[in-house]
Amino acid sequence: MAGHSKWANIQHRKGRQDEKRQRVWTRVMREIMVAARMGGGDLTTNPRLRLAIDKAKAANMPSENVKYGIAKATGSLEGVHYEEVRYEGYGIGGAAIIIDCMTDNKVRTVAEVRHAFSKHGGNMGTEGSVAFQFKHCGQLIYAPGVSEDKVMELALDAGADDVITDEDGAIEVLTPYTDFEKVKNALEAAGLVAEVAEVTMRAENTIELSGDDAQKMQKLLDILEDLDDTQDVFHNAALSL
Repeated sequence: MAGHSKWANIQHRKGRQDEKRQRVWTRVMREIMVAARMGGGDLTTNPRLRLAIDKAKAANMPSENVKYGIAKATGSLEGVHYEEVRYEGYGIGGAAIIIDCMTDNKVRTVAEVRHAFSKHGGNMGTEGSVAFQFKHCGQLIYAPGVSEDKVMELALDAGADDVITDEDGAIEVLTPYTDFEKVKNALEAAGLVAEVAEVTMRAENTIELSGDDAQKMQKLLDILEDLDDTQDVFHNAALSL
């Protein structure tokens, strides 16, 4: 089925992440530590830790850093105790925003998130106020030019929920979040490596923003993403910048 073009937005996001590699490493390290603390340091029995290490490899994080994070989280070394917390709110034009954080001080974090919303044209919501507009799922995105038929056949056979071809030719594979690794591994075994591969909160519907509204929304998203405790920011705005 056809879908809204998102390739330019994906490339824009990846470019911004590359510019902030040190911040990306910090966030990946937190994810590794929380995953290891919750599920142990054994990769064979901890799928969340495997995904976190995949992120670390994609960000070119040295393996020594990964081992250090696991050791701190599992008690081999003294470390900071991080908690996961989610905030929800509204951006420009009523666009829905979810901010996932890891923090050692929830009072500080909620104050920073609330300040970012109020200063940049958004409104912080209550728990559950926008989450219903997103689906927790696995997402694999392939660049334009990859064989749609091959991706569809392999993905659906491996347990994917849907395969969507965007108007610019990019292919998006959606999976149950529990089956993400299985589908990803099946496609990679056939030589199909995704440009984006993650478990995410995917917006069910999008709000189109352009001109000044798109610029303001991007500014708000940038501020939220740059907060020290932010891990991920999800939103349903389609920005024409």
